[in-house]
Amino acid sequence: MKNYKEVFEYIKNVPPGSVVTYKQVAIACGLNTPRLVGKILHRNENPEIYPCHRVVRANGTVASGYAFGGPGKQQKMLENEGVKFENGKIDLSIFQY
Repeated sequence: MKNYKEVFEYIKNVPPGSVVTYKQVAIACGLNTPRLVGKILHRNENPEIYPCHRVVRANGTVASGYAFGGPGKQQKMLENEGVKFENGKIDLSIFQY
């Protein structure tokens, strides 16, 4: 799948302390739906190289199905990088890449 590699290359460039949305990745990689981005990221075999924890929902929340420890783990990883949450949401006007 051509877009599979593009998704991983795209998120590889998201710096610590920043996030992208599933929709943003889908548009950048020519995919029809953000859901497909989620399915692709669930196959991530190298989360250290491809930081899928930096991909969030369009409303600034973390997804319930984060593959490497659940949403609490994803939020903690983002907070450790300096991303701030308020009432469970990230202010995308500040943290979106």
